[in-house]
Amino acid sequence: MTPAIKILEAAGIAHEVRRYDAGEAAGDYGIEACRQLGLSPDKVFKTLVAETDTHAFVVAIVPVSGRLDPKKLASAVNTKKTAMAEPATVEKMTGYVLGGVSPLGQKKRLATVIDNSALPLEQMHVSGGRRGLEISLGPGDLAALTDGQFADITD
Repeated sequence: MTPAIKILEAAGIAHEVRRYDAGEAAGDYGIEACRQLGLSPDKVFKTLVAETDTHAFVVAIVPVSGRLDPKKLASAVNTKKTAMAEPATVEKMTGYVLGGVSPLGQKKRLATVIDNSALPLEQMHVSGGRRGLEISLGPGDLAALTDGQFADITD
């Protein structure tokens, strides 16, 4: 059981855990999760970590079907610019390996921004904290558990 799943269970949040073979992913775990689990890329979200111009870090949760817009993310967190964090930094700060970074249960709690496209969804899918592990939950529940905000952060 991962820290992400422990948080959901401790909070009594309705969720579903699904597994897929991450060995076939060739680096794009979100697309592979969609393919194997039969999910729409608009409902599966990747967890990205960006660094701001003030060297703060922020979690961006965007659909697999979209791309993070660094300028929009910067605007959402009231900074001048953001850039993707270095992979080693992401792993150190979150406690998760790339391809398995969950927005829940990270070692260090970071500001979190969830793309607006999640708002109309009944359920969204995010990493469960391990490659090949997806969890589904309501967007409002994810925002509440991460103290996240919703904003338009994709291009």
